[in-house]
Amino acid sequence: MKLKNLCSLLAVLTFAAHTQAAPFDQPVAAASEPVAEQHAPEQGTGLTGQQLVQAKEFMAASANPLATEAGYDILKRGGSAIDAMIAIQTTLSLTEPQSSGLGGGAFLVYWDNKEKKLTTFDARETAPEAATEKLFLDENGEPLKFMQAVVGGRSVGVPGVPKLLEDVHKRYGKLPWKTLFDKPIELAEQGFTVSPRMARSIEQNQEHLQRHSDTAAYFMPGGKPLEAGTVLKNPEFAKTVRLFAKHGSEPFYSGIPAINIVKTVIAADNPGSITLNDFKSYRVIERTPVCAPYREYEICGMSAPSSGGIALGQIFGILQHFNMPSLGPDHVMSWRLLGDASRLAFADRDYYVADPQFAEVPVDAMLHSAYLKLRAGLIAKQYGALKAVSPGGFARTQGKSEGMELPSTSHIVIVDKDGNVVSMTTSIENAFGSTLMANGYLLNNELTDFAFKPANEEGETVANSVAGGKRPRSSMAPTIVLKNGEPYLAVGSPGGSRIIGYVAKTLTAHLDWGMNIQQAIDLPNMLNRTGTYELEQNTAAASKAPDLERLGYSVQVRDLNSGVQGIVIRADGLEGGADPRREGKVMGD
Repeated sequence: MKLKNLCSLLAVLTFAAHTQAAPFDQPVAAASEPVAEQHAPEQGTGLTGQQLVQAKEFMAASANPLATEAGYDILKRGGSAIDAMIAIQTTLSLTEPQSSGLGGGAFLVYWDNKEKKLTTFDARETAPEAATEKLFLDENGEPLKFMQAVVGGRSVGVPGVPKLLEDVHKRYGKLPWKTLFDKPIELAEQGFTVSPRMARSIEQNQEHLQRHSDTAAYFMPGGKPLEAGTVLKNPEFAKTVRLFAKHGSEPFYSGIPAINIVKTVIAADNPGSITLNDFKSYRVIERTPVCAPYREYEICGMSAPSSGGIALGQIFGILQHFNMPSLGPDHVMSWRLLGDASRLAFADRDYYVADPQFAEVPVDAMLHSAYLKLRAGLIAKQYGALKAVSPGGFARTQGKSEGMELPSTSHIVIVDKDGNVVSMTTSIENAFGSTLMANGYLLNNELTDFAFKPANEEGETVANSVAGGKRPRSSMAPTIVLKNGEPYLAVGSPGGSRIIGYVAKTLTAHLDWGMNIQQAIDLPNMLNRTGTYELEQNTAAASKAPDLERLGYSVQVRDLNSGVQGIVIRADGLEGGADPRREGKVMGD
């Protein structure tokens, strides 16, 4: 552990020792109590259309059937998990453009089965070097309204996806690079059918899409939003992908595609300051995974600048002290524990997590078992909801970040026949990103994941404030769960800052309550980030509102549109599930 992190932890433990927190006892079930038989939930979901998929050798799941088919074809040809991911991601750029693509970024968690090694890759977008902490302030020094910042070039960061795909293929690919793009090129040239989800998203966002002529012409030909079932062609995208297949990512960072993006961003009615030098200096960063023990498992994911892996580690480090299996999915106390563990994780996230090249992120201290035991004690010493949630007392110079994240993201999970595993969350941030198009694909608005206000009311600098070359904080949480040192489960979701809650619910449902992965995904979403307990509308989750209110929570029943994909790796084969709330598909052999 770093000395600064250790000193921070010691300070927290010393303070906590003087608070004399009550021991963990009733009404919360103690971890030492006998575990009841694991069981499926009584509460219904109101969700249909997905069945558990089983396979022997390989499997792929994504948020779009055409993309999953592209990855499945690669696996069937003997390709690696990374080969299949490249085909899926490139196809998603075309068939689910509102969520991710070549104009965005991603976090990849990867298990190399030959080396028996887990690693992660940070392909998060970076701010232009010319960006300052005032990027999202108006002439009076006040924060812009969110959509004022999003639409146009101001919000566009340097994309990371093209570089990521080439970098990991060089290390882990099996099939020749140029053979991985046949499906997306064919779909772009011959046309693909617009899905109902894509059509709805266009309809909902037409006000912003029509601000830019190229975007409007593609998604709203003749001024009307594309309808589901329309056959859509994208010859510009096909041309770009052919260039990608022939020359790799180099043109995307120093050639015509990069130049096109720079011109588009600068010429927009809300211009940005991105330059060709920003593209040339972009690098994908391999980072050490964060792993946290949970019962007989290790839950592993991304470290900073993502908060996803850290928050999940904290949540399950806290839940480790309670008997979640005994309580089960129908007991309100299960959701009280999950909700307050999440609130405590978010309290730390909002103060401490940012790009580690620009801020001291006390990861080791936040995940230390002694610290998380103390956090669990805050929950155990009272019956109802925590009245106030504060961050841990780690040394800091920064204030709380108020950065927003919106849910237009996608998740991919893959297991190949050699046992390699991919869990990757990929995004352009808001629906249709910045709404700018170049080279046949949409450009991200990831810079709006930074805090708009660079300092809090006390004048403390915000860790997640804007700076040139910096990567904005994220909640993306691609996860691989290990059991006995081997991969057991790959999972993740879109959903903005709710991603953490969606993944936590799915993990709890499978690991603690014995549901298969599809049942765990189907289970109604109930989550709590900063105080309000959000319950998924039109499901049995809404019936929990009175019980949660009696425990002291404010409650909101609303749409909670997760997009979880998951694969369980068993000794006798694979089991996969996809979220019925979106258009996901699982395929395997």
